Amino acid sequence: MKINPALKFSLPVILSLVTVFLASCKTTPPIDWNSRVGHYKYDQAVAEFGQPSRQAQLSDGQVIYKWSAQPNVNPNLNTGMSYYGSSGFVGAQPIGPGGNNQVLQLTFDTNGVLTAWSKNY
Repeated sequence: MKINPALKFSLPVILSLVTVFLASCKTTPPIDWNSRVGHYKYDQAVAEFGQPSRQAQLSDGQVIYKWSAQPNVNPNLNTGMSYYGSSGFVGAQPIGPGGNNQVLQLTFDTNGVLTAWSKNY
């Protein structure tokens, strides 16, 4: 029994593509912020997340920095695909105020070392 040359070539390609696809689906584990308290620096946070979206200085010299977890493209519009009836109408739906409220908050001491953290997502 002879194997078709096209099948002989396509089988390894298909297996490679499936392997790459499955490997790309792997999610990164969540960050253990408790293990970072006491040694994680502000500069590391900027390198990892970019510039914070907000900051506030406390009376004791600590600084609270906030990063938005997702880009806030349009907080009042849901651009997901919806089908209405048999026409297959695609539309945008208002979702009301609030928009992006997923925030990572990191507090750093006067030396730029992480002292506290919180997130609401």
